[in-house]
Amino acid sequence: MKNVYFSIICIFLISVSVFGNHTTDSIQKWAIKGKFTFLFNQSAFSNWTSGGDNTIAGNVNINYDFNYKKGKWNWDNKIITGYGLSHVDDKGFRKTNDQFEYNSLLGLKSKGLWFFSFFNNITTQFTRGYDYSQTPVKPTSTFFSPAYISFGPGLLWKKSDDYRINIAPATSRFTFVSEEFSGKYGVDVGETSSYSLGFNLSTYMKFDLMENINMENIVAIYSDYLNHPENIDVNYQMNLLFTINKYFSMNMTLHAVIDDNTSKRIQFREIFGLGLSYFFQK
Repeated sequence: MKNVYFSIICIFLISVSVFGNHTTDSIQKWAIKGKFTFLFNQSAFSNWTSGGDNTIAGNVNINYDFNYKKGKWNWDNKIITGYGLSHVDDKGFRKTNDQFEYNSLLGLKSKGLWFFSFFNNITTQFTRGYDYSQTPVKPTSTFFSPAYISFGPGLLWKKSDDYRINIAPATSRFTFVSEEFSGKYGVDVGETSSYSLGFNLSTYMKFDLMENINMENIVAIYSDYLNHPENIDVNYQMNLLFTINKYFSMNMTLHAVIDDNTSKRIQFREIFGLGLSYFFQK
């Protein structure tokens, strides 16, 4: 696992070294905002002839944006985190959500709405996951296994913080797994990491559907030049926020993933519920 942390530190230092000279005296140029959401679901049955299991479920999401602008420079950073558990009678606790994603996009203005750019992305999960469809259950993941780290130069079209498209035709991607999962997620048997070079297209769109209803769309498309470039990876997230008042909202998340190295089928998850929300902005 040392090589995982070493790679993260290197990417972070590259970002800081490239941009650091432009930030030392410009703290006021940062725009910081975030959202904390807690969703709670519960169902209970007593002498219910149709049957049913008592269930308690909770899901916590923290999304954090910190963006910098000065002169021709733009540096957008976004952290997406989520964790959820459910407890079902006779089955115990099961994980329902587990996500950590960090996106960094550095841009140097060229002409009009175009920028020269450099992006990096880190995607993984916090805790151990299992496949409950098998008996006995099989572990499928653990902290930083798998973990995906992508970075590369490109061109950015940016209309605003809420509308942008980044094209990175020379994207390096590292996949890391622990020894337990060697041979999975596109990593060869006996190895704990793999490298790929490919084309990456990422978009971010956020807008109001109507008053108090906001939609956020995050799309990432990747094709590996070195291994079956026709097998295109797609990662799509849609977050829908229905604001009730300052503290309460209804939230819906749809997340679809196509990745042949992970699964031959489309991966899909959906989360919907009424929850407690807190927004912070600086």
